[in-house]
Amino acid sequence: MIKVLDSHALMSYLEKEPGYDKVAGHFVESVNRNENLLMTSVNLGEVLYIVLRECGPQKANEVEKIISSLPIEIVDVDLTLAKEAAKIKAFHKIAYADCFAAALTKMHRGELITGDREFKLLENIIKIDWIS
Repeated sequence: MIKVLDSHALMSYLEKEPGYDKVAGHFVESVNRNENLLMTSVNLGEVLYIVLRECGPQKANEVEKIISSLPIEIVDVDLTLAKEAAKIKAFHKIAYADCFAAALTKMHRGELITGDREFKLLENIIKIDWIS
């Protein structure tokens, strides 16, 4: 099954917060299966702007290098993905960036890796692997 990573899960890993071990396990499993986790470019951008805002450009560059070494495939947003995210946003009170992670998960019939409780609203739409 295809696994999709949201920004919350990646931040938990990068900051060694609760859920770190579970995300690390997904990375190991991904390498063993030779199948990258997916993440949208919007969700990657969310991680980078948070690090840039909170820690500055040097740390953001370091984090970008770390992310590029992880088994993550960044999926650029196209019109199909944008429309699917829009449908989710139109009918659910969830952050817009999170709609892209949910939309990618739905489109691939995959499983979203997250600890963000906002996704509880979407448990009837997508499969979720809670990290904490």
